[in-house]
Amino acid sequence: MNVLLLRLAGPMQSWGTQSRFTIRDTGFEPAKSGVIGLVCAALGRSRLDSVEDLAALRMGVRVDHEGVMASDYHTTLNVIKASGAKPKFGEAVVSTRYYLTDADFLVGLEGEDWHLLQEIDAALKNPRWPLFLGRKAFPLAEPAHLRNGLRENTGLFEALKSYPRRPRKEDNEETKLRFVLEDSEGEAVRVDQPVSSFAERHFAPRHVHSKFVPLSEVPIEQEELCISRY
Repeated sequence: MNVLLLRLAGPMQSWGTQSRFTIRDTGFEPAKSGVIGLVCAALGRSRLDSVEDLAALRMGVRVDHEGVMASDYHTTLNVIKASGAKPKFGEAVVSTRYYLTDADFLVGLEGEDWHLLQEIDAALKNPRWPLFLGRKAFPLAEPAHLRNGLRENTGLFEALKSYPRRPRKEDNEETKLRFVLEDSEGEAVRVDQPVSSFAERHFAPRHVHSKFVPLSEVPIEQEELCISRY
């Protein structure tokens, strides 16, 4: 197999999979639907374009920093309610929107089609449309594209584990990194598998497996290559 790695880091991220109306949730790691949506923006694909080739890629996440969950209080005017009722003029709809702060993820996409991964890699380096971390208000703190992010003839977990991570001041000997890997026999389910195109907004269930790896088993990025975040 072949793998493309990308980094998703920013002051705020939101990866909701369960709600569309007054309560907007977020997962604790990027949803596959959100990652594929980001890739579509980089490639310049519209909501009407098929995503079947991208959805067929197997996804994994290494959580370099879990981040902290927070929420915002929102009011919106003149929008249709969840019940389908039309709003009265000037009537406000109140919503609570959850997001992650200061989270940092390494995401891997695994597949046999090397040319597709090359195309995605080039698009991430020069995206056609702006990229966001789940919502338009949440831009990336740094490019998603990674130098040496393309890994040929390697597995998803191996690629995620072997890519150097940036040290953080809170690291200690007991710290472990969480990996979330797409696995047909996984014990957890995420309803974030895109179906057909984003215009239909239909998502299928996807099984994942989580594992924890000691920091000592993951290489550290060379000091001269580190990007200061403070």
